[in-house]
Amino acid sequence: MRDLLRRPRPARVVLPVSIWDPVHLGIYENAAPVRPYLIYKNLLTAGEPGSGKSGALNNICAHAALAGDCRLWLMDGKEVELGLWRACAERFVGPDPAEALDTLAELQAEMQRRYATLRAARRRHIVRDDTVHAVVLVIDELAYYSATAGDKKQREQFALLLRDLVARGRAAGVIVVAATQRPSHDIIPTSLRDLFGYRLAFRCTTETSSDIVLGHGWHARGYDASQLDPAAPGVGWLLAEDGTPARMRCSWLTDDDIDLIARKAATP
Repeated sequence: MRDLLRRPRPARVVLPVSIWDPVHLGIYENAAPVRPYLIYKNLLTAGEPGSGKSGALNNICAHAALAGDCRLWLMDGKEVELGLWRACAERFVGPDPAEALDTLAELQAEMQRRYATLRAARRRHIVRDDTVHAVVLVIDELAYYSATAGDKKQREQFALLLRDLVARGRAAGVIVVAATQRPSHDIIPTSLRDLFGYRLAFRCTTETSSDIVLGHGWHARGYDASQLDPAAPGVGWLLAEDGTPARMRCSWLTDDDIDLIARKAATP
């Protein structure tokens, strides 16, 4: 069996950034930095078009791209939201449902190999000192792959594979970050939403949509993304597991910023 925990690192000059470090997303209302740890976690974000989802995704992609212990996999049905990161991503899937399925199946197989290695080593999860790299899978517009593109069988298979990766991948270093502008029960069923340790709700059209992202009943307690100011993109409610939503504003990377970071990350 290949020893995934002892695989040699590729020769690469990297900045002192690690996927085990917190990811800078923005600031809270009190100006404290928003810096969640993504290792062993997953993140779900949703909101209407132009509400700020791309800002959150780009900050996460920037961190993952610069991390020397991380492999960045991207899925983007439009190819432009995450397209600037393509040069430094190990995988990039565009509007191809079959390729998306193959990619998820490959990541699932990688997860299984890692768990086999961990079992043989009498371990429960990867740790920072292991040479195996975490995999950050960023999916922009989840609905494209799970509810729009391809045939019904492909969409159902995509949803099943994604659920498995979100449910079981964390200890193996598989981190899923998914975004959608259609927060509805058919796109984000409760059984899937509750597997995400972080949920970030930008402005939604209804209180029901807000609760689909954050969880049932939060709007009645004053945490309602449908009440966020439409003139303030990037403002959202961030819920960490077992916590209370906190209002935050995402940092913004311009296209020039992204291009610069991506070029630096892609330079061997």
